[in-house]
Amino acid sequence: MKLFHTVLLAALLAGGCSHAPSMAPPAVPGGTDWRQPEGTSGSVTQPGWRGEKFAVASAHPLASEAGLAILKAGGSAVDAAIAVQMVLTLVEPQSSGIGGGAFMLHYDGREVVALDGRETAPAAVSETLFLKPDGKPMAFREAVVGGRAVGVPGTVRMLEMAHAEYGKLPWERLFEPAIELAEEGFPVSLRLYTLLRTDRHLRKDPKAGPYFYERDGEPRAVGSLLRNSELADVLRRIAAEGSRAFYEGEIAQAIVERVRDHPDNPGQLSLDDMAAYQARRRSPFCTDYAPRATRQMRSYRICGFPPPGSGAIAIDQILGILNDTEARFLRIDNPLWMHYYTEASRLAFADRARYVADPDFVAAPAGSWQSLIRPAYLAERARLIGPQSMKVATPGTPWPATTDYSSMPEQVEYGTSHISIVDPRGNALAMTTTIEDAFGARQMVHGFLLNNELTDFSFLPADASGRPIANRVEPGKRPRSSMSPTLVFDNDSGELVLSGGSPGGAMIINYTAKLLYATLNWGLTPQQAIDLPNFGSLNGPTLLEEQRFPPPFIDALRARGHEVRELGLSSGLQAIQKVSGAFAGGADPRREGLVIGE
Repeated sequence: MKLFHTVLLAALLAGGCSHAPSMAPPAVPGGTDWRQPEGTSGSVTQPGWRGEKFAVASAHPLASEAGLAILKAGGSAVDAAIAVQMVLTLVEPQSSGIGGGAFMLHYDGREVVALDGRETAPAAVSETLFLKPDGKPMAFREAVVGGRAVGVPGTVRMLEMAHAEYGKLPWERLFEPAIELAEEGFPVSLRLYTLLRTDRHLRKDPKAGPYFYERDGEPRAVGSLLRNSELADVLRRIAAEGSRAFYEGEIAQAIVERVRDHPDNPGQLSLDDMAAYQARRRSPFCTDYAPRATRQMRSYRICGFPPPGSGAIAIDQILGILNDTEARFLRIDNPLWMHYYTEASRLAFADRARYVADPDFVAAPAGSWQSLIRPAYLAERARLIGPQSMKVATPGTPWPATTDYSSMPEQVEYGTSHISIVDPRGNALAMTTTIEDAFGARQMVHGFLLNNELTDFSFLPADASGRPIANRVEPGKRPRSSMSPTLVFDNDSGELVLSGGSPGGAMIINYTAKLLYATLNWGLTPQQAIDLPNFGSLNGPTLLEEQRFPPPFIDALRARGHEVRELGLSSGLQAIQKVSGAFAGGADPRREGLVIGE
């Protein structure tokens, strides 16, 4: 068995099945599953990155290059993030854009702030938004395509808030890279081609169809140039007039009309909803973490996004529970470690389903979200892990909490992109950004796609006995999110240790937990941690990345009662770590991201 562990660990650290992508389209798209926000599109071996001054990690090389150009011009981390996001709106339209929302964690050398650009539900919606006339919930695809699920976009207003406080370069300067690319064109990547080819709805949209597809219905070929003059005009207006150009006037009117006038699935967004949108400045969700799996005896401060974000709480629960189990003596090559990890994930997701929602509408259990990560509570939860899988965990009760809320049923979650940046002044940020499902609501307005973020609410407002679900639809409410932008600091020195995060729907939580555990407990570089196979549980089956674990490993989990499913778990982790005064970066080989800097 020891030889098996040694061979497996070497294979896992080497990245397993990574391979260079073929420029030919795949014959049969793989990795599709309801849990997967975007299909797989091959993988590319990433060498990792090292530098000394600054770094940009994003989901597309052109976006990373735009951010790097802004940093070299004297811009701040926030300046670079704005440039990156505008380029991603163009080159990675399936994942994020100005038609969606974002969470940003920012560190200015003194404090961490959380800037909330999450979408909001229109004022006219009710908790029955996703119920059919017979009272049963709609199927996901029934809800997502059209106007029904479109929330008020928050990204542009949040970025404007961030720039007002942390920007260095003029606002309009930050839009230049994206405007130039939109006018001159960018080459269609293999990933974009693959996702366009597998999507069944986008080609039906009167604006998106002619833009992304040829007349025969095939996507624009890999390497062909896509130009988007309409988006260039929108970006030019936002650059000149600020966010008001987006939230008021002709652009807002066009968004509202597309949502309300959809022939099959209209929504209820209004001009008043658009004009009233406000980004929120929140306190980050931070906790101390001292890994027991390492002899270094270092203590860290892990800061994530508070509710309506659910990722930080769930990740802290997973890490804390593992610290109270035998897992702290094991590594990923041991099936017993995976048993402990996925059980911890089940427990965390059970609490997430019961408690976490928009804090402006739902009170924290026991009066504080910190109640869910108190050491005594996590030790109590850890004691529930036995030699056999619990298969489905039940939520706990952090003393002295009482709740009238029912647990949200398991439901589809999708989408997103992640950006990590550190600048020469010591500013750092982690920003996860989304339009939810791949290509959002499949509605294009002036060259950008609208989100379907309202499907992150529970389709059911209450359980069979009438107990309400915390994350139900309500007017003006922000849907619960799995986005997990994370900043880590050394508790002794106070210095930044790591910025990271990932896309991936609800699996974002497991992807980001993997990154943190592997870097902080096992001492891996960001690239080594990202290259490890993906795994996790959403409080159901044990999910393993396909073709990355050998049969004896899987058999050992099944012997402990795990229902194992192998999937194409297409994470998009980006990370930058500070090491001895320099920086090490990693980008996910499963997508097309890039870390660059000096």
